[in-house]
Amino acid sequence: MSQTLAGQVVIATGASSGIGEATARHFAREGCKLVLAARRLDRLNAVAAEIHALGGEACVVQTDLSQLCQIESLVSTVLSKYGQIDILINNAGFGRLNWLDQLALVEDIQSMLAVNLEAVIAATRLVLPSMLERGRGHIINLASLASFIPTPTYTIYSASKAGVRAFTDALRREVQIKGIAVSGIYPGSVKTEFEEHIGGTRKTKLRTPARFVLHADDVARTIVRVAHHPRRSVVIPWFANFAIFANSLFPGMVDLIIQDGFVRRERG
Repeated sequence: MSQTLAGQVVIATGASSGIGEATARHFAREGCKLVLAARRLDRLNAVAAEIHALGGEACVVQTDLSQLCQIESLVSTVLSKYGQIDILINNAGFGRLNWLDQLALVEDIQSMLAVNLEAVIAATRLVLPSMLERGRGHIINLASLASFIPTPTYTIYSASKAGVRAFTDALRREVQIKGIAVSGIYPGSVKTEFEEHIGGTRKTKLRTPARFVLHADDVARTIVRVAHHPRRSVVIPWFANFAIFANSLFPGMVDLIIQDGFVRRERG
């Protein structure tokens, strides 16, 4: 059943750019009370000002999602201000893509796991008691197509997003009976600032064809639809489900294609 979103309190992490920023705008148009969380205060203030100019409501809570104490402060601030949290959108994340032996243990590996996976778990854990008390709420976790189809140079990124996928499925089975919806969103390549932070270079210059690259608004619209009509999971674009199916049914063939088409040319 569709549900109205007007007046609902929504926390969006990673709201200073990309998918998080676009999602905040779309939920503001639905009449939600937005809580914008990210590290870059100037960018958050700019997004909030835009929402206010459109007649929406948004507050800013500067948050480094790699720091547990700041996640705790975010949740307590929202509960003190509004007394409830209706929707948590765990969107914040980044990727450092390189061969595993070239990734730094702290700056790359630990940082990615902290923001992409541990912060999702921590934020959800802190928000969940208030939702359970009210018998309602919605957790929406942004993962990635890479959680289904891990590829070379995506080892840690894929691991973090696969962790989000497993966490999402397990949590849904825990709390659905208590009135809490839990959804996973699995986009393919999205045109955001992601590529500015991935590091590393590719000799082959292989990229996702432009016609298959999503825009942040595409993902944001999907998130709003899922908020209206809760679903277990959504893969976008929809035809990426065929790639997931192929990877599951013919993993050996996919291994050979990737090794011959990418790894040998990059590392040979």
